[in-house]
Amino acid sequence: MRPSHLLAVGALVLPLSALAADPHSYAQPDQVRVTHLDLDLKVDFPHKQLDGQATLKLDWKDAKAKSLVLDTRELKIASIEGIDAAGKATALKYALAPNDKELGSKLTIATPQHPSQVRIVYTTVPTASGLQWLTPEQTADKKLPFMFSQSESIHARSWVPLQDSPAIRFTYNAHVTAPKDVRVVMSALNDANHPLDGDFSFSQPHPIPSYLLAIAAGDIAAKETGPRSAVYAEPSIVGKAAKEFEDTDKLIKTAESLYGPYAWGRYDLLVLPPSFPFGGMENPNMTFATPTLLVGDKSLVSVISHELAHSWSGNLVTSAAWRDIWLNEGFTTYVQGRITEAVYGKTLADEEALISARGLEKNIKDIPENAQRLAPKPGIGADDSISEVPYDKGSWFLRTLEQRFGRETFDAYLKGYFAHFAFQSITTEQMLDYLKANLFDKNPGKMSWDEVKQWVYDPGIPKNAPLPDSPRFNAIDKERASFLAGSLAADKLDAKSWNTQEWMYFLDGLPDVTPLDKIKQIDAAWHLTGTPNAEIGMRWYSHAIAAGDKDVWPAAAEHMTRIGRLYLTMPLYRAFVKTPDGLAYAQQVYDKAKSGYHPLTQQAVETLIEKAKKNGSK
Repeated sequence: MRPSHLLAVGALVLPLSALAADPHSYAQPDQVRVTHLDLDLKVDFPHKQLDGQATLKLDWKDAKAKSLVLDTRELKIASIEGIDAAGKATALKYALAPNDKELGSKLTIATPQHPSQVRIVYTTVPTASGLQWLTPEQTADKKLPFMFSQSESIHARSWVPLQDSPAIRFTYNAHVTAPKDVRVVMSALNDANHPLDGDFSFSQPHPIPSYLLAIAAGDIAAKETGPRSAVYAEPSIVGKAAKEFEDTDKLIKTAESLYGPYAWGRYDLLVLPPSFPFGGMENPNMTFATPTLLVGDKSLVSVISHELAHSWSGNLVTSAAWRDIWLNEGFTTYVQGRITEAVYGKTLADEEALISARGLEKNIKDIPENAQRLAPKPGIGADDSISEVPYDKGSWFLRTLEQRFGRETFDAYLKGYFAHFAFQSITTEQMLDYLKANLFDKNPGKMSWDEVKQWVYDPGIPKNAPLPDSPRFNAIDKERASFLAGSLAADKLDAKSWNTQEWMYFLDGLPDVTPLDKIKQIDAAWHLTGTPNAEIGMRWYSHAIAAGDKDVWPAAAEHMTRIGRLYLTMPLYRAFVKTPDGLAYAQQVYDKAKSGYHPLTQQAVETLIEKAKKNGSK
């Protein structure tokens, strides 16, 4: 047995005080840790709130501790009581600190008797940053209201009072009541055949961090896609979604063949309304996904490969702080590529790797120097830590390791890494210690440790970073250059056979401000305005707006109103606000679209518009 003031992590033993340093949480896990959550919720659509009761099981680490400190944001606390080992409940005194814009309100509960559990009765507010409430008119089928959560990065605290840090993992059970005909799903084991009787129970037996706590409720149908997978979506969409994601079971088996057994039992997918601000969210057992993936040809299914890959990197082995988020996203993007290659071919995997690498090369100069590091120095906000650097630079680093050590050797290392740190939250330094001992020391002479430190701790991209070769992309580069030079007409581009990724690459390579006549020629030949493919549309409209093509503005506005995914919407707003007329139009579009946007999207757009107005007034 280990002393109670230490926490075992794999072969390492960390002082608990090391985990109390999360700058994005008020929690004090060196004093007491939440190990289990019992959650009782009522979904109140008319008031856009959750009526909640959270019972936290506690593991006291410090005999001298006098309080339990939790993270909250805009929660209305009704009562708090402690429950002793015999089950006796006693009211507890507590203090809710003033709200901090980023961190929310520190909840300090006086617990001198060290209760085994603490029970908090509370309600959320309609503006909870981690929840979105939609009216029936804002859904696809327009029959029932809809609600869903987005807890990453530090938004779980807006709907549950807890220790909101990725370093702290807990199991949970939940009981949720909702109006009849509404289905409730959570980041736990779900039953596709559950009657829509307004009463749902869930169990998550594996310890997860708070950002993976998730819930959704609405007009949701379910369709099985395999023995351990199903697609959930609004009834008019579920058939199309099941067809798009029919390879899910094949993806699971492929990932297992590479990195070991899938540990979570079931892998289900929920296709959310278009306001969902991200491509996907890897909530355990129930990935939340954007409907923008439903293009009919499976060309964007790599997003599902990515969210599935999180079942190993992120959900199974988790970054201990948002500073270490590349351990989730870089590893996952690498694993995504391996799954995509195995199921859909090396050409597609290489194309996607090149698109991300070229994009990072182009954009990294505009990223603050500290944020260019995989393991940045202190000072970056939790939400700001999730940029293309941990995804694309992180996966690029892992592809470099694979190239230097060989795929077979690196696969064995990575499989061992996932098994060694399973269901634990770790730091960059723990990962590097394991990397040195289990890959570098056992295979000397392949790569210098100084190169590793450059990848992890230095800004920018190392000069010797390897890139895959893509003959199709090379041909597109030549055609694009000839078109821009005037020696190849737009309708002579060999684009009839281009897949989504190849159109993305062609558009990504156009000048930031492409001549208007060139934009007109492309559209006349290939009719990109009005495309149902959101990845192509985002790139096309951004270029057309920058070129001054006002003919595309109505179609761009439709795209921005229909889609709330940040990645696909913000580039259009950024293009519009660069001119006075565009800024005014962007404001009009936002005023119309705002009610259908997630709080995170609202915040991003409003910040951009206000900054543009301020700069324009100087």
